[in-house]
Amino acid sequence: MASVSVFRGFVHGRRVPLFPHQSQVLSLPVTSILIGSKKLEYRSNGLRLYARYSESQSARTQDLFTSRLQESMEKLPKLVEDIVQTSINTGPRGAVRLAQGIQAVLGVGSEWVAELSQSRNSPSGIPSQLQLGLLSPLYLRKLFERLGATYIKLGQFIASAPTLFPEEYVQEFQYCFDRAPVVPFEEIKSILREELAGPIDSIYDYIDPTPLASASIAQVHAARLKGSQADVVIKVLKPGIEDVLVADLNFIYVVARIVEFLNPDFSRASLVAIVNDIRASMLEEVDFKKEAANIESFRSYLESMGLTRQATAPRVYPECSTKRVLTMERLYGVPLTDLDSISSLVSSPETSLITALNVWFGSLLGCESFHADVHAGNLWLLRDGRIGFLDFGIVGRISPKTWGAMEVFLGSIATEEYESMASALIEMGATNTDVDSRAFARDLEKIFSSIQDLDTEIVVATATRTNTNATAISANLVVDERQMNALFLDVVRVSESYGLRFPREFALLMKQLLYFDRYTRLLAPNMNMLQDQRISIASNQRTTNRNIY
Repeated sequence: MASVSVFRGFVHGRRVPLFPHQSQVLSLPVTSILIGSKKLEYRSNGLRLYARYSESQSARTQDLFTSRLQESMEKLPKLVEDIVQTSINTGPRGAVRLAQGIQAVLGVGSEWVAELSQSRNSPSGIPSQLQLGLLSPLYLRKLFERLGATYIKLGQFIASAPTLFPEEYVQEFQYCFDRAPVVPFEEIKSILREELAGPIDSIYDYIDPTPLASASIAQVHAARLKGSQADVVIKVLKPGIEDVLVADLNFIYVVARIVEFLNPDFSRASLVAIVNDIRASMLEEVDFKKEAANIESFRSYLESMGLTRQATAPRVYPECSTKRVLTMERLYGVPLTDLDSISSLVSSPETSLITALNVWFGSLLGCESFHADVHAGNLWLLRDGRIGFLDFGIVGRISPKTWGAMEVFLGSIATEEYESMASALIEMGATNTDVDSRAFARDLEKIFSSIQDLDTEIVVATATRTNTNATAISANLVVDERQMNALFLDVVRVSESYGLRFPREFALLMKQLLYFDRYTRLLAPNMNMLQDQRISIASNQRTTNRNIY
């Protein structure tokens, strides 16, 4: 530590310390402060203040800078290699994507200029939306939609993260969920001919030109197979979507690598690892062979566990399926949020919910992967009373360590033992620091106490049936995605404030549990899904159908 001497002036020709017992290191004029050899000067009313910084401190700073520079230079060749390799992998797609990006910016920009010109003549002046230009919520959302699948998914993330983004952006990007553009049927037929290597009418007796659904990545059409006359659905990857994803995700990866290189703090936050995880997950979604394998794995789990009378997943027709086309059995049913229809199909909606929970919880241990997107569109009650699991594009794979901690975590939610919950999360999360588990537990208690305060809006409608004059009552649960995601993100945010970083499967599990919580509020409001003895959350052993890894 540098020595400091402060003097108050001269007394009888000698310097007197301001603090009597202070050691006098050097002699200076009145009110001088000495710290090392470098001097900064301050003048006020004839007094001068000198500050000298320690040479040893400067040396340490220089050594740290030299060390970081040397470390960065050692990492530079690997960075350049990664950028070059990623550029090679992207190929001409990168240039095409750049041109498309410029075209999208010009297109939305021209809309903004046109509306700006019109508003200049308005007596109310220029709206705030126009003042922000392309960064306004409206025009940024339009730009994302023009840029395509990758950015539509990014928009969906913004819409689902109210704690990370301003409210006006969260509200505007809700449109990204239901405004995926429809691909013309002629283009869909062209993809089918190319992928199936033959005339369409030799495989399908009929294809409905109007899609059942159109998402950012794929489009689904109802159809009927030739010969067997089986009702099927055809999931078709939208044209050019894979090239777009590869180019966009490679660009994002390169940016992440450069950011980590320039600021090593981002390396400790695993920025590149997060981007790699997102990239792998999204690219897996566009490979329908992998989705077909996920479906078959789930169906094998149901068969091996004797659950085929309780639940099912659509049968895949491999002879008319490829990487870009997936032909599946068409299931008929209603979402688990359609209370009126469910009540007409089964006598006890609660029992159906318990079946869905047991089948899903069992798949965590008994199947190679678990369904990681059980929103109402993907979880149905079928006409025959079984539970139907649809769309296996997003799945999770859970490690034994994570599941062991997750069991404790779920049990602590049910019993409201927040110290156990904190310990489980600490066990699950990767951290290099000591965590104050008691303080963490108190913060978790504040978050989970808010679950009971979540709004559950049930919309009730009545209609008179023309054939019987009976009045039908339909109740539907309005699932507030923003509230659900806000709760989950609060848990993650508080955990990260304690230095914890969770594996991807934890996020997937939590999201599904929040979906099931909302179904419970509608179908079995008096049931506690984590404490009810009819629900088997875990098993002490894994079946032979599941690999240990």
